[in-house]
Amino acid sequence: MFAKAVLFDLDGTLTDSGEGIINCAIFAMEKLGVPVPPREKMGVFVGPPLWDTFRDFGVPSNRLDEAVDIFRSRYVPIGKFENIPYPGIREVLEALRNQGRKLYVATSKPEVTAREILDHFDLSRYFTEICGATIDKSRSAKEEVIAYLLSLDGCQENSVMVGDTAFDVIGAAAHGIPTIGAAWGYGKTEDMVSAGAAAIAQSPEDLLRIIEEEAF
Repeated sequence: MFAKAVLFDLDGTLTDSGEGIINCAIFAMEKLGVPVPPREKMGVFVGPPLWDTFRDFGVPSNRLDEAVDIFRSRYVPIGKFENIPYPGIREVLEALRNQGRKLYVATSKPEVTAREILDHFDLSRYFTEICGATIDKSRSAKEEVIAYLLSLDGCQENSVMVGDTAFDVIGAAAHGIPTIGAAWGYGKTEDMVSAGAAAIAQSPEDLLRIIEEEAF
């Protein structure tokens, strides 16, 4: 098929946001008095909804909202810009758009923040729609974000998702959309393969090749 639409995750796919996210997660855990694991184990904060990851790292259920609020108190003014687009991503977006494909963002990050980040790096102009989570958690999981995107723009037919975690693969599969895994991000390649990724791209340049040559 010719993929008329390409849906992109944000963190770990378009931008390397790990520094800011991890810094804010550490800040929140320290404020709550929760033991902070070694930094190299905290890359899993990049991508999934924060409530889920804080729970996995020992934050009590009755303090999860507080943890997210503390996280955002640093992330909104500082952490979101401790971030940088991956080398080659801008060129990939340019090439795909020039091929006549429509591009979208589907992220579990709050939509307002996703827009601010993409505006900051002058990437918003490549996307037809930028869809993310809501602050009140009424929309947070990747499956829910993609459902919302599909309600705005009927892009399901001949679409492909690009993301760096199994959450992207599973969320897109719920809507019949195949996923190309981004191996340069924070997820594990083996997890994406186990979840059913249609292909794995080793770099943004490899992603462009896969979309063009493997008939996505």
